[in-house]
Amino acid sequence: MSDAPLPEAPASFEAALAELERIVASMEAGQLTLEQSLSAHKRGLELARYCQERLAQAQQQVRVLEGETLKALSGDAPES
Repeated sequence: MSDAPLPEAPASFEAALAELERIVASMEAGQLTLEQSLSAHKRGLELARYCQERLAQAQQQVRVLEGETLKALSGDAPES
């Protein structure tokens, strides 16, 4: 891992997850200096937070879509 500054915002959930996996692998392999480890840890926390937020947004979108579908289906039911 280089000393270059890490980018702030990942391009996508998948990019963030891939970067997080690389960080974890390099930390587990013991390839980083103390300063690099601290920087990687900070970036890892940022990426984990980003992934959690994106997952929460996706879950909310699914709930909304399912709610709309359920409303549409219940509106199609024959009245007794």
